Amino acid sequence: MNPDTAPTATAEPQTATGRVPVRAATSADAEGIVRMRSAHVLSQPLGEEWIGRCADELAPRLSPAGDARAFIVDAPDGTMAACALGLVHPMLPAPAHPRGLVARVHVVATHPDFRRRGYARAVVTALLDHLADVEGVTLFEVHAGVEAQPLYRELGFTGSPALMRMTRLEPTTTVGTPDSRPAWLPPEQYAETVPQATAFACVYFTDEDDRPLQLHSVYSPAHPWQLAGGTMDHGERPFETAVRECREETGLTVAGPPRLLAAVYGLPGAQWPYSSIGMVFDGGRLTAAQIRGIILDPQEHDEVRVLPLAEWKALMPARDFARLSAVSEARRTGEAAYFGTWDWGNE
Repeated sequence: MNPDTAPTATAEPQTATGRVPVRAATSADAEGIVRMRSAHVLSQPLGEEWIGRCADELAPRLSPAGDARAFIVDAPDGTMAACALGLVHPMLPAPAHPRGLVARVHVVATHPDFRRRGYARAVVTALLDHLADVEGVTLFEVHAGVEAQPLYRELGFTGSPALMRMTRLEPTTTVGTPDSRPAWLPPEQYAETVPQATAFACVYFTDEDDRPLQLHSVYSPAHPWQLAGGTMDHGERPFETAVRECREETGLTVAGPPRLLAAVYGLPGAQWPYSSIGMVFDGGRLTAAQIRGIILDPQEHDEVRVLPLAEWKALMPARDFARLSAVSEARRTGEAAYFGTWDWGNE
């Protein structure tokens, strides 16, 4: 889904009220929509044969009896400035989906000459409103690019870019209750609409001179030096994960009670479709003998190193060093840190 991101000096379509003039598409718009998708959405544009085949497929589906709905902003020269195409599919009915319909936002495209004008928002909003208010669709899905996520979140979608979802229900009305509110979703359906995340937990060790200890990864060139730790298993609490992972990766057993040094959060990206939530616990100061006794899992790490904090900077990506610095400062001050920029794709 391409966002309105590029500046332009081309004349801007507007109505007399200053609104973007959006119209419903007809079967005659099928080829134009396919060409917009080919030129401005797909990584590899379609050849003329496939453009013709796709247009022939889409045209009857844009009829009132078909399963496709689209909205368009026309450019002054009669071509398309922007379009949004949705495909409606049947599903089993449920209290939150009484008509048994789900709509997938299949194409959102804006010509480069007309970006940064809100046209994508206008056509998507018109599409969602029509499907919800006129055709009774309550469940919407979209595969969103990273740049387009903010728009869809503003419109009510949640979840990862790989699959964002939104449920729109009409308020249930009860006689004599003018302030009636929307119906509550069943828990399992509501769970499908909230963001998903992977969780991890780590242990921060230093030597007796407060120099950070890290492990060298054999599998992650993007994060070559790591704290002992890993991803949470089902049924585990964060500190339990930290203790287990530390034991598996180093042979060391961390004793409680847990002392939290930092909370870490990252948004999803192209490399991983879920957010990341992590906690870093204080493992204390290790003696030289304890450090020499560390037993590494060769499938994960091949070296243990202890260095003054400043010397780690040259060995790590900037973001990794920033997290390590925040954890080190938390240990020094006794105040837990919040590191909220552990985003996927920001190496």
